[in-house]
Amino acid sequence: MAEYLRTKLKPLVLIHNLITMYYFEFAKDYVFHGESHDFWELVYTDKGEVEVTADTSQHRLESGSIIFHKPNEFHSFYASGGTAPNIIVISFDTKSKVMKQFENRIQRLDDAERNLLSEIIREAMQTFMYPFEHPLILRDNPLIGGEQMIRSLLEQFLIRLLRSDNRVLTGISLLSVAQEIEKHDLKRAVIQLMQERIRESLSLEDISLALRLTKTKLKDDFKKQTGYPVMKYFMRLKIDMAKMQIRETKGNFSEIAEDLGFRSVHSFSKAFKKTIGMTPTEYARSVQARI
Repeated sequence: MAEYLRTKLKPLVLIHNLITMYYFEFAKDYVFHGESHDFWELVYTDKGEVEVTADTSQHRLESGSIIFHKPNEFHSFYASGGTAPNIIVISFDTKSKVMKQFENRIQRLDDAERNLLSEIIREAMQTFMYPFEHPLILRDNPLIGGEQMIRSLLEQFLIRLLRSDNRVLTGISLLSVAQEIEKHDLKRAVIQLMQERIRESLSLEDISLALRLTKTKLKDDFKKQTGYPVMKYFMRLKIDMAKMQIRETKGNFSEIAEDLGFRSVHSFSKAFKKTIGMTPTEYARSVQARI
């Protein structure tokens, strides 16, 4: 029998324990007075803007930016810019020496990095009870291998960030990069149109005519790139705007429904519950409970 030599694979980053994972939707005047702990924590601003204090330094974290807090570093933050921020927080144990490079690190994420972070959250939502609690509570029927997937995805995410300082496009990938640009242009164009006309009652035909796309291409390409049907994505944008208005303003639900192009407050409430699983009233109470 032939004897085969083994190549030992050396890990760069190993996550030993997951401690917390949250997706917070804060009010526009939210203040977190701070803490320190003996593990790593990353904070990503998904929407809005926050002012972060890390030991004695202060930083403005804009939408799309991430900061890492090293073990035993005192950190706090507050919502700034007059907007209600959405924040992702993940904390974990690791003894990997390469984590030294994440000390005092702040950077903006690119599309691939944001997608990977979203995948971590999606996997966690199918593995642990959501909204997330501390300690995390395993679902009764989680996806097989969910905990390992979260660990693997988080390790991949950290490695991607370590590589991002020296990101190089090689000749072998130029064609696929060009194709990705084309794809992102379509996706960006559709989302930009939705955002510009979010207060209207757009139809699939309206969007296809505005962007000079066939309805088939619009539906197929958008679903492939985002994972959402076109109109479901548009409704989610409307509900996200409604959630922000609930958190930032004193307007009643009828006014918010009218502002966002719903036929009635009843249709608004029905769409709101279908999208996020709770009524506008229940959502408003849940936000107030976090203040």
